[in-house]
Amino acid sequence: MSEGWGIIMDASLILHEMGKKARASAAVLAQASSAKKNEALRAMATALRAHKDDILEANGRDMRGGEENGLGQAMLDRLKLTEHRVEDMAVGIEEVAALPDPIGQTVRGYVNSDGLKIAQVRVPLGVVGVIYESRPNVTADTAALCLKSGNAVILRGGSEAMNSSRVIVSALIGAISSAGLPEGCIQLLDVPGHEATTALMQLDDLDVLIPRGGRGLKKAVREHCAVPCIMTGDGVCHTYIAASADPQMCVPIVINAKTQRPSACNAMETLLIHKDVAPTVLPAVANALVAHGVELRGDAAAREIFADMEPAADEDWSTEYLDLILSVKIVNSLDEALAHIARWGTGHSESILTTDYAEAEKFLDRVDAAAVYVNASTRFTDGGVFGLGAEIGISTQKLHARGPMGIEQLTSTKYKIRGSGQVRR
Repeated sequence: MSEGWGIIMDASLILHEMGKKARASAAVLAQASSAKKNEALRAMATALRAHKDDILEANGRDMRGGEENGLGQAMLDRLKLTEHRVEDMAVGIEEVAALPDPIGQTVRGYVNSDGLKIAQVRVPLGVVGVIYESRPNVTADTAALCLKSGNAVILRGGSEAMNSSRVIVSALIGAISSAGLPEGCIQLLDVPGHEATTALMQLDDLDVLIPRGGRGLKKAVREHCAVPCIMTGDGVCHTYIAASADPQMCVPIVINAKTQRPSACNAMETLLIHKDVAPTVLPAVANALVAHGVELRGDAAAREIFADMEPAADEDWSTEYLDLILSVKIVNSLDEALAHIARWGTGHSESILTTDYAEAEKFLDRVDAAAVYVNASTRFTDGGVFGLGAEIGISTQKLHARGPMGIEQLTSTKYKIRGSGQVRR
């Protein structure tokens, strides 16, 4: 037996035990009261604050390792924790605790022609596996969302953030245990190597797998996953400045969409500008972007107006830069903007700047994306901003869940039918 095969077998054995533990814990958690789950969540928030120094020390080791291994600035930004970000993690968990419990909610209820009382109610998915890269805050967010929605979770964070994830998960497990919930509600797959990740993709005890990361991870999931998946998509997001756009809006919205956090999946990657306003709008927008350190890559028409741009290649229109780089294209019409977005967009977040009501409504109706904006930055696509408390990712697929995935998106439904002696004829 080769060494690689042995590693796969070891990972499979470890995951088999984790799966059994998660399944048993999920059964307990599914019956837990809202009060019990909220008690555990508040204890989790308290534990993060109490272990802040340990978390930051572990994150410092991850950051040093990332720098030594040549991680790019976007990945390092995702990896980095600060006192403020740890506090944000704790506050996010408290916000999840404050949300209404989805479990047991009646989606619809009715009496059919046979007199049967039929209720469709929310239930947990069961055991959720989550694979993610870099961001240690995802560890806390995901654990909180899964617990609130009655799901046990097996977490597989990236190796670059494993020190941070270990400390965070240890704190969270201690908290839920003190609140009387099984430790198996939250587990971290702490086995090195891609073989362990592949083994998780094939774990029979998982009810669903959610990957959160780059195209490489998602390609691996599509190739190897043997359980149902909810895919979180790339964010090749566009902002279209229409001919009727309010000039006062253009610079602030564009700057925010590109520079507020360029490493986020909802950051703008391509700017489209109508030809009629490009001669006046593009210089103002471009100068502001350059002042914020953004590298511009434009088509020929854009470079004629603003020369300080690199020529844009075809691959630029499809690239999620996650960095201070922006593609710029001049279009002749709304229809051309819509066609560009349809070809190159990833179905994540798209925005139009316009004062024309009919144009705005056409954009909202025609753009096929999880989040479509009028006169606002794409950076708002976020579970916390949408009132979900936090998010497990932004789904760009159309089955089960789409957009920011909060606690409701981590549930399924079942039908409860109450009769009074009916038989079918």
